[in-house]
Amino acid sequence: MARLCRKTKVPLSKWIARCIHPVDVTALDRSPEDIVCLVDDDPSVLKSTERLLDSDGFSVRAFSRSEEFLVYATSHQVPLVVLDIWMEHITGLEVLARLCALSPLTRVIVITGRDDLAARVTAMQIGLVVFFTKPLNENEFLTAVHDGLRLAKGL
Repeated sequence: MARLCRKTKVPLSKWIARCIHPVDVTALDRSPEDIVCLVDDDPSVLKSTERLLDSDGFSVRAFSRSEEFLVYATSHQVPLVVLDIWMEHITGLEVLARLCALSPLTRVIVITGRDDLAARVTAMQIGLVVFFTKPLNENEFLTAVHDGLRLAKGL
């Protein structure tokens, strides 16, 4: 049975296709299991986190809008996503819930600027790798990304 959008009662796949503008999802040179998706609506955080991941050898697919990421996730394997919780339009918690339906094996690392206990508990119940509060401890964050990809690959 297809999961339905709570508001419209339309299957999520149709809702996403109908509501989201097309996005360029060109293939990257690396295999899909080596790609880390990064979703954050703050351009400075997106850029700095992308640079950090890139400096450690990761191939990064960055999204400034959660809607674009969801479109990408419907047609691409997503082994690991680094996801901000507090974003406009669709929150990270909503993305997390939809991602569970689209790709239940995807590992998730949540990053947030606010340490909100309710959001942390909700995110942990949905299932993720680890929860970080900004500013990130770079070494712990990179270790979590390595661990998440290793788990995604089944190693």
